[in-house]
Amino acid sequence: MIGVTVLGATGSIGVSTLDVLARHPDRFRAVALTANTDAERLAAQCRQHRPQYAVMVDPTAARRLGELLADMPDRPEILTGVEGLEQVSALPEVGYVMAAIVGAAGLRPTLAAARAGKRVLLANKESLVVAGALLMQAAADSGAELLPIDSEHNAIFQCLPPNFSDGLDRVGVRRILLTASGGPFRDWPLDRLSSVTPEQACAHPTWDMGRKISVDSATMMNKGLEVIEACWLFGTDTDHVQVVVHPQSVIHSLVQYEDGSVLAQLGNPDMRTPIAHAMGWPERIDSGVTPLDLFAVARLDFQEPDFARFPCLRLAFESARAGGTAPAVLNAANEIAVAAFLDRRIDFPGIAAVVEGTLEALPRESVAGQGLEFLLDVDRRAREQAEHLVLVRG
Repeated sequence: MIGVTVLGATGSIGVSTLDVLARHPDRFRAVALTANTDAERLAAQCRQHRPQYAVMVDPTAARRLGELLADMPDRPEILTGVEGLEQVSALPEVGYVMAAIVGAAGLRPTLAAARAGKRVLLANKESLVVAGALLMQAAADSGAELLPIDSEHNAIFQCLPPNFSDGLDRVGVRRILLTASGGPFRDWPLDRLSSVTPEQACAHPTWDMGRKISVDSATMMNKGLEVIEACWLFGTDTDHVQVVVHPQSVIHSLVQYEDGSVLAQLGNPDMRTPIAHAMGWPERIDSGVTPLDLFAVARLDFQEPDFARFPCLRLAFESARAGGTAPAVLNAANEIAVAAFLDRRIDFPGIAAVVEGTLEALPRESVAGQGLEFLLDVDRRAREQAEHLVLVRG
């Protein structure tokens, strides 16, 4: 029986993870579930899955969770704060940690899981964007397994040979092709983008995701962050990663080889597939996902991304090439800008403008030999600068 901690249990990835976990009660058990503020949903999950620990990052929400579970005979031990997240990520009875907290907030517990030698099911791409060198080194030192949950990176993982860590060039890989839906505005006239509302940006055409990730998909910043993530996970650089707009979201990514072969992973757009793959790997286990009907799909379309339409994707490529602190600044500024857009303080094009302005305002610094506190300070300074730019635009 494998113990599992689910970081971000009340989000869409967390809910899907618990669905897969419940399909295999003889194989997995929930040891710890965590959430930020949604005490009601976490309480319901605790009653269903009976974890030993529950973590609420927000102290007020933690007290509310205690009230909601007061009559539960075997109620979990309730922990609070980032310290609680780190604790349940490194428990000796836990083998797998689903890292599904959105944004840089997931960095500390994800790093704790890697340092503790866990199988880290990585749905928190920001951990690699902000602190890729630290996370990869922690995994190498402890023997932790980093298995990608993003559908694109999981697809690439499935299409690569087992010895890809020897170097992609040594196993005959020419490049990685990351697919992207293009979001809801891929065909809008550019002069209409300033009128985009948060509701429109969150209405993703194929995936059911949280609000922040939905906006990132609409700007294609999500794909830009995934480019940086792919470089870390697969030991490559941006010259060997190409983004392909694929509106149907049926091909989740592809790998092109030197002999002309292109391998692709296909499936219905349901996150339970990559979750089940990572939980069962190297075996295949049931995910509950409906099999793909190619006759219903009927056609597959591909387009080259337009950097004029998607300036956030351009900024992500530029940050990846610049290296150093640039990716951390990019991520922090984007989190502030997206929150401001969702609060209607800036318009949709303002997201890219705030991110670009923050990158221009802060000097790029080397991260060689630097630790987590340095990166967190970079993150803080970038957020402050981005907030200033939001106020200026407002």
